[in-house]
Amino acid sequence: MITKFSTLLVAGLLLTGTTFAQGAAVKEKAPAPKNWHLLDESTDGFPGISLDKAYAFVQSKNIKSKKIIVAVIDSGIDTLHEDLKSILWRNPKEIPGNGIDDDKNGYIDDINGWNFLGGKDGRNVKTDSYEGARVYHALKGKWEKTTVDTASLKGAEKLEYEMYLLAKEKTVGDVNPQEVAYIKQLQPKLVKGDSIMRIEIGKEEYNGNDLKEFTPKSAEAKMIKSFILNISKANDSYEISNQQLLDELGGELRKSASVTTAPPTYRKDIVGDDETNINDRFYGNNDVMANTPFHGTHCSGIIAAVRNNEKGMDGVASNVNIMMIRAVPDGDEHDKDIALAIRYAVDNGARIISMSFGKDFSPEKRWVDDAYRYAESKGVLLVQAAGNAHKNVDAEGSYPNPVYADGKGTASNVINVGASGNDQNGGLTAAFSNFGKNNVDVFAPGVAIYSTIPGGTTYGNASGTSMACPLVAGVAAFILQNYPNLTPQQVKQAIEKTAQAPKEKVKKPGTDEKVDMSELAKTGGIINAYEAIKYASTLKAPVKKEMLPKSTIKKNKVG
Repeated sequence: MITKFSTLLVAGLLLTGTTFAQGAAVKEKAPAPKNWHLLDESTDGFPGISLDKAYAFVQSKNIKSKKIIVAVIDSGIDTLHEDLKSILWRNPKEIPGNGIDDDKNGYIDDINGWNFLGGKDGRNVKTDSYEGARVYHALKGKWEKTTVDTASLKGAEKLEYEMYLLAKEKTVGDVNPQEVAYIKQLQPKLVKGDSIMRIEIGKEEYNGNDLKEFTPKSAEAKMIKSFILNISKANDSYEISNQQLLDELGGELRKSASVTTAPPTYRKDIVGDDETNINDRFYGNNDVMANTPFHGTHCSGIIAAVRNNEKGMDGVASNVNIMMIRAVPDGDEHDKDIALAIRYAVDNGARIISMSFGKDFSPEKRWVDDAYRYAESKGVLLVQAAGNAHKNVDAEGSYPNPVYADGKGTASNVINVGASGNDQNGGLTAAFSNFGKNNVDVFAPGVAIYSTIPGGTTYGNASGTSMACPLVAGVAAFILQNYPNLTPQQVKQAIEKTAQAPKEKVKKPGTDEKVDMSELAKTGGIINAYEAIKYASTLKAPVKKEMLPKSTIKKNKVG
């Protein structure tokens, strides 16, 4: 899970206070245009990706584009949305609704993708635990009461013990009992206030922008307005929604419970596979909408919402099919699901995989590494979000990542993306974005990004490296639809070589310290679609040579 604002949640709660007094209307700079992330700094005054100039360039070349499949590994998608339903990938070898695995790939009726968080009975995983808690309780029995001679530990044992200690610190050390008690006291009031506010404002999902000028009638609705506006102020973002905040509060309580108690087996109880066996892979169901499609719907729209249809907003790429693979719950994803999701995408023709998720631990990283190698061998580009804990990922673990755990190199087909902004919403770097001059490749707009949200005809803003990631995936798809013979490495090269370095120093995320952006990312810049497509036009596609890696996945009659 890519958490948006947990590091500032309690600060916002304390600002709100127990009385929830309603403050005055918030005054701030005029908002940026809804499509600011697509604009050009020199002509429009906003540090977007210069998309119109990029389209003008390919039109001048009279290039005929080719359809590109982009897989989005996420929480689900609104398959009925007006701006998405026509661009959904449809499995050409599968007959809808007949209950038969027509293409014999092991997944029955996988029409628009697959749901690795589903049960055969139709139920779906929504909430899950955090990987740190899962690791801590899995290893606690072995290491807690053991007198450890660290000097004698070697190899896998040493790595396991180090992971246990870090998981213990994250699970036990990160929990403040006073803060947890405060959240427990507040949560029932907030749930009640939210239910009343939904009626008063006429929306199931709303955010700080909706509440700035809204005047609630009831005391409970006034309370929830004050709460959300204070949280928004603490995070310098008014796009955080009521549902996201309530989910985050629930997550904090789940974290606190895991200090003394092993987390519930949310996923196992529904999915029913053997989580310890990567070869037990034909599980899940075909419900890619499920009950948590906000995040995946928003990310998918950024990539490929239908352009120039006078509805809502425009995606980046104009000739794309979105394949949704549901593998990210409200909590931390499981390595097995991610590894198999990547393989599913590759096997079904995706050229690009957008991955807006992440966590602090990866106990089965070898499975994910194997999937990365498989994608690399098949010419598939992986684009991943850097994360939103404003931490230096050069110094702290963040997963997935392209560095192979066996020490045998780094995947060459991965772009790791931090989030940028503009002067209207805090500056050129997002305050929440992770960074790292060795492990984050590039920054892209990720603050107040307007895109599709569930509801069929609904749109709204969201912020996070989760939004920056699909923006880069969209630019990669735009390049490939026009130059389809380029390799993932060449697309990565075109995007990164043309990243635009800011003229001035930028804020180091989470601080007021000013640094060169080269201290925050390898390229030291923000992506630019126009410069990237120009660069791509100069590249010559190499002769393809397929190298198949050794795999831990075993063959059988359906796969």
